Amino acid sequence: MPTDLTIHQTSIPGVLLLNLPVHGDNRGWFKENWQREKMTALGLPDFGPVQNNISYNEAAGTTRGIHAEPWDKFISVATGRIFGAWVDLRAGDTFGTVFTAELGPGQAIFVPKGVGNSYQTLEEKTAYTYLVNAHWTPDAEYTFLNLADETVAIEWPIPLELCELSDKDRAHPRLSQITPMDLESRSTTDPDSPRTLILGANGQLGRELVKQLPNATAWSRSEFDIADLAAYADVDWTRFDTVINAAAYTKVDEAETLQGRRDAWRINVHGVVELARAAIAHDLTLVHVSSDYVFDGEEQEHTTEELFSPLGVYGQTKAAGDAVVMTVPKHYIVRTSWVVGEGPNFIATMRSLAERGISPSVVDDQVGRLTYTSDLAAGIQSLLAESAPYGVHNLTSGGEPRTWFEIAREVFAEAGADPSRVSPVSTQEYGEGKNLAPRPASSILA
Repeated sequence: MPTDLTIHQTSIPGVLLLNLPVHGDNRGWFKENWQREKMTALGLPDFGPVQNNISYNEAAGTTRGIHAEPWDKFISVATGRIFGAWVDLRAGDTFGTVFTAELGPGQAIFVPKGVGNSYQTLEEKTAYTYLVNAHWTPDAEYTFLNLADETVAIEWPIPLELCELSDKDRAHPRLSQITPMDLESRSTTDPDSPRTLILGANGQLGRELVKQLPNATAWSRSEFDIADLAAYADVDWTRFDTVINAAAYTKVDEAETLQGRRDAWRINVHGVVELARAAIAHDLTLVHVSSDYVFDGEEQEHTTEELFSPLGVYGQTKAAGDAVVMTVPKHYIVRTSWVVGEGPNFIATMRSLAERGISPSVVDDQVGRLTYTSDLAAGIQSLLAESAPYGVHNLTSGGEPRTWFEIAREVFAEAGADPSRVSPVSTQEYGEGKNLAPRPASSILA
């Protein structure tokens, strides 16, 4: 029996063979069948198993497979012995590559999604056990290969004509009839895929994401409310690899009211909690859009490492949502500021005032950068397509920081109106007699 835990790469990329220390005495034996900390330290992917399955086989010669599933597997033998055969059924140069090995209690093997898995029992009463990182579903997309395929030519210890096989396994296609499993189109490297889900599709950013990612799945709030706990049970999350959360409560001033506070916490925090749970449970990449309002604006420029210091209810809920998303292993928090897109926004308001001959007073002591939804959506695509490091990313449009007053005068000028019609006013003066939420003085994101 092995005395040290070791991991070895096989002839199939990503398929790893493990030797497991087995400790025995007159009573029997003991082993650590799955030990996350030790195994990941030696190079096993931290694949996040969610289900444990056991296949008991009464007779020697029982043969099962060859099945390639859309999830990763960690396989071992609880009792007995098997001959295992694995065939790479993924699209690529190694399609059709075979690896075989005998496994007893002292061995285990990690099989990534898309690699065909099969085994033949060499002893009676063999128990074959495997951990998987997705819950089984009858709608999962499998790829199958015939156990007797002449191309891969597996040398089964017990001839297949003498073995117990299911009728389904006997009828599986040959290698030449198989369409390789295309995992590339199922990954975060292709954001414009039906496996990318856009939430909040009717918002300013949501509409732009739908425009730039026409093949992605897009749901508005009426189709999926992120704060509705019951709605999650109706979603087949195995359809997705990536979720872009563009849904949020953004009524900054109304958030200071009793009902607004409740709505802001419901959507920006409780909804994000449920979304994070789904992402963790189903190994999804979660892209979450955040805000400069998580800071008090005392720092001239906000880095991704700055600690939260929100002033108002809206900022508090966005900071709480960020903290929740940080618990998701595969997450992007996209922090942005002063978003302008299709629909009501500051630029549209100023242009309308200019055209109607109205001369507004605009605050001149808040400074930041505009973020056009076209830039924000393109930036999110880049993070995913380039497999950027998970974590917090600041993302705004370019240019020098300006005050709202300076931006308003520029809009007036572009509209053919006299920019001097826009008057400067301090935040304190502008807020007199109004129920306004506190705002950061500096919204500049590094």
